Amino acid sequence: MTLNVSHLSVHHGAIQAINSLSLAIPTGALAAVIGSNGAGKTSLLRAISGLNKASHGKISWMGESILGDKPEILVRKGISHVSEGKSVIPELTVKENLELGAIWRRDKKEMIETLALVVSIFPRLGERLAQRADTLSGGERQMLAIGRSLMSKPKLLLLDEPSLGLAPLVVEQIFQTIRDLTTSMRLTVVLVEQNAMGALRIADLGIVLNLGKVVAVDHAQALIDDPAVRAAYLGY
Repeated sequence: MTLNVSHLSVHHGAIQAINSLSLAIPTGALAAVIGSNGAGKTSLLRAISGLNKASHGKISWMGESILGDKPEILVRKGISHVSEGKSVIPELTVKENLELGAIWRRDKKEMIETLALVVSIFPRLGERLAQRADTLSGGERQMLAIGRSLMSKPKLLLLDEPSLGLAPLVVEQIFQTIRDLTTSMRLTVVLVEQNAMGALRIADLGIVLNLGKVVAVDHAQALIDDPAVRAAYLGY
């Protein structure tokens, strides 16, 4: 398994966001993490990427313990986190935002090649390289956030609510891009989503959280077909 989380607990003050949670995600899989508000989805991602401090447990990536590592160290280890809310710097241009994603990389030629790759994945960004990020549409800003994360050449991509606030057609495009990236770049992806059906449709593995615990893990299609999961999380 590429990513292993064992008996992880995370507290926000007196509130326990993650409660002795364990899961394993295999190499190259797209795992959709679903659950209601307050289930612990974002806290899980932030613990993996070093943004939240765990009170207990273990997290390992490619057989190496990463719990307690700073986010910038984890980026160098191939872990990239796109946080909720289209995390781009509005005052910077599209190109400047993308280049920030590779700021720690020393090989300029390789950075230029990666920029060309990102632009090939998101042609609209290529058309807007000189524009400020705050002039982009919501969908374009989400593309930019994902594109910036790809500039670090990650092997593990953590995505928090990439469909949030986007029109249905744009959501479909973003989800399809995430699916394609998993295959073409051989990424392992953890996708946290309120749009549970959309996420499960593109995922290999589905993980259901409730009150900081894993309550179901299965092939994504099996969860879609499960009457209890449909009733509780998919709305039919």
